Amino acid sequence: MTTAPTSTRPSTGPADGGVAARLAEALRPFVNGDLPVRLTAWDGSAAGPEDAPAVELRSPDALRRLLWHPGELGAAQAYVTGELDVPGDLDAALTHAFAVAAERGLSGRRPSLKALAGAVRTAAGLDLLSRPPAPPATQARIKGRLHSKDRDRASISHHYDTTAEFYSLILDEKNMAYSCGYHTSPDQSLIEAQDAKLDLVCRKIGLEPGMRMLDIGCGWGSLSLHAAENFGVTVVGVTISQEQKRFAEAAAERRGLSDRVEFRLCDYRDAVPAPGQEYDAVASLEMGEHVGQRNYPTYAKVLHDSVKPGGRVLIQQMSRSGKWPGGGPFIESFIAPDMYMRPIGQTVDLLEDSGLEVRDVHAMREHYVQTVAGWIERFEANIDAITDLVGEELVRVWRLYLVGGSMSFRDGRMGVDQILMVRPGAAHTLPQIRAW
Repeated sequence: MTTAPTSTRPSTGPADGGVAARLAEALRPFVNGDLPVRLTAWDGSAAGPEDAPAVELRSPDALRRLLWHPGELGAAQAYVTGELDVPGDLDAALTHAFAVAAERGLSGRRPSLKALAGAVRTAAGLDLLSRPPAPPATQARIKGRLHSKDRDRASISHHYDTTAEFYSLILDEKNMAYSCGYHTSPDQSLIEAQDAKLDLVCRKIGLEPGMRMLDIGCGWGSLSLHAAENFGVTVVGVTISQEQKRFAEAAAERRGLSDRVEFRLCDYRDAVPAPGQEYDAVASLEMGEHVGQRNYPTYAKVLHDSVKPGGRVLIQQMSRSGKWPGGGPFIESFIAPDMYMRPIGQTVDLLEDSGLEVRDVHAMREHYVQTVAGWIERFEANIDAITDLVGEELVRVWRLYLVGGSMSFRDGRMGVDQILMVRPGAAHTLPQIRAW
């Protein structure tokens, strides 16, 4: 997308020299020129090009947050509280901001002492130099040793125990699948794409009637239930979310699958079966991102030790390179505390170090853009019900999360892959010619 042209037109508002004009001047050295947005301040003044994306500062607290937490975290805090708003298309506004930053070379740019002094003077003149506002209520407050079982439970609870009703208003109505779908045609529905993904996983791990399967990080039960219902296997699904376990068990009861699917409240580290009781196949969809860098070898060993020799293992996992393996300050603070992603090649190395043989890596990045588009469509269609259920602040968290996630996959900052493996030690049945 091309960036909107900058303008030297004077700001409009109640009076020249309003808050917006003062901010535009103070920010000039930080943005390397004129404001790239149409900024309206709490006093009604405005500055910046009239045809640029609109940004509203509804409270001085928005700037106080940015002073205490410069960059993404402060901006996210201000946005989710409503102190900062983007009244138009959020995707278009963020895309514009990324484009301007690239065009002006703002990444890694360090302001001069003169620029910093000017910003401090402006902040003092606007009475912004005070204690930081309290963190938003939706910001995670996770304590304890990193990736201890108690801390992992708290991190998962922060995101997944919002209530099943909330997720049912965003995810596909049939499966409640909270992972990337498999879009085999442009006009495919969200339900069809998730059905196709679940089928794809089951085919890749070679499920046949009578087999036993382990689903590590089973979520709302979509894969476990699909595998039992459509492939005639018995499944154990493990999760550390009470809300997910309750929902999945109720879904199994409704679908008459309780005798073939067992859901356990169980940490992945405690899911390994006794020797001789290994499963015929193991799958884990978008769970590996949550185990952390230090514990990933443990996770990989669990995958290896849980499947019988010759059996297949499939994981679906997001990848990321660069400065923020956790996804960035907003994701790490509001969505998925302690998440860790890495480039796909590093993940393959860790999996092979566990003793598994990697056979296929299937990149699905573009599919996630379509999946998130479906979630956004349902989110906005159900916005009134969602707001009544969880409140305006969490609505704003999720709008930023969904839009930002879609952009990350669209622009290649994140990827998602299915990695298919076998455990050596016996003959495997993986066909030499793939028909996925």
